[in-house]
Formats: sequence, structure tokens, C-alpha cells
Amino acid sequence: MPGPSFRFRLERVRVLRERTEDAAKEALAGALQARLRSERDMRAAAERVAGARNAQLDAAAAPVSAADLLAHQAYLERSERAHAASREDLGRHERVLDQRRVELTHAARERQALERLKESRRAEHEHEMARREGIELDEIAIQGFRRRAA
Repeated sequence: MPGPSFRFRLERVRVLRERTEDAAKEALAGALQARLRSERDMRAAAERVAGARNAQLDAAAAPVSAADLLAHQAYLERSERAHAASREDLGRHERVLDQRRVELTHAARERQALERLKESRRAEHEHEMARREGIELDEIAIQGFRRRAA
């Protein structure tokens, strides 16, 4: 007669931790995408600053009005502020990405701990079932020996 099948009492917790890990993976992927977009924005802002500097140098070398020089200077300053803001934004995205990595590592460790516990309990269960089966087979053999001896 087979014994009871293996049932891990913490299966619901294990499934919950697995879902938490999956959510952490998705959050990490989202943070990575946001960081990549921020990086592209920062590069584009740096290119605008370089273009504004070149335009200002060209304007200074040619005969242009003071209003044009002021306009070029104002554009350069706006471009530099936008570039500085994009660098700050990238730094913020880097910090978020680092935090998401930490969260994923923690979630993975939590899930793996329960997986190891589950496998340990499964091995204990299988060992106990094998022990019980051995006892039953021994009992059957003893009864058969008694019948033959009688």
C-alpha cells in the first residue's frame, strides 16, 4: 500500500516568493529601459550643447548683430542646463536600477531558500516512504516464512 504523496506545506509561500521574484525581474527590466532612454537623452543633450557652442563660435567669427550673439548665448545656456538636468536624471535612473538589482537578488535568495527546503523535505519524505515500504516487505516476508514453516 503506497504511502501519502509528498505535500510541501509552504507551497503557497514558495509560489508567492516566485511571483515576487518575477515582479522584481520585470521591475529591473523596466528600470533598465528607463536608464537606457535617459542615457540616449543625455547624449542628445550633449550633442545639442556641442552644436550650440559651434554655432556661437561661428556667430562670433562672422559679422552679426549683438541680438544674434545674445540669442546664441541664451541657446547655449539653455542647452547646457538641459544637459545638466539630463545627467542628473541619468544618475537617478542609475540609483533606481541599482535598487532594483538589490531587490531582485533578495527575492531570488528568498525563493531559492524555499526551493532548497522543499527539496530537503521531499528527500526526507521519500526516505520515510522507502523505510515504511521496507518494513511492510519485511512483514510480508516474515508472514510467508511462518506459513511455510507451519
